[in-house]
Amino acid sequence: MSPVVMRIFFSILSFFYVASIFILAGSPVARTLSGFNPYSLLHIPLYGIMTLLLVFSLVPIPRGFKHGSIQPNGDSARRRSRGTAGLKFRLFIAGGIALVVGTFDEIHQLYVPGRDASPGDVVLDMVGIAIALLFCFILLSKQTRQTRSD
Repeated sequence: MSPVVMRIFFSILSFFYVASIFILAGSPVARTLSGFNPYSLLHIPLYGIMTLLLVFSLVPIPRGFKHGSIQPNGDSARRRSRGTAGLKFRLFIAGGIALVVGTFDEIHQLYVPGRDASPGDVVLDMVGIAIALLFCFILLSKQTRQTRSD
């Protein structure tokens, strides 16, 4: 599968994931899970997974993950000159989108019967986002350094 097709696939998957967060907020599933989740800790993996999907939709990851570029239309000279600057920007954008979704989800919950908004939930969302971004940065920047040394 080409990097462009993978980005389109992960963009669509990200859209449906975000939509399901909002749709399921008022469902019986959310109420059932809240009994098993007294401290709202499920926000961490929920938003971590969403951040990973967003990163994969913004950062082209070539098949085999060995000799490709993480820069759009990147050639070897561009990779050498920019390093991880493009990666940091794309991770920042993915994290920002995830944080906006988390904030709007809490605002949305103000209007859902039986649910309430909590600033603590947004903090847990940020923890999940930060863990996912750190994981991606370590993995992809290591790949960038290996690609530049080849």
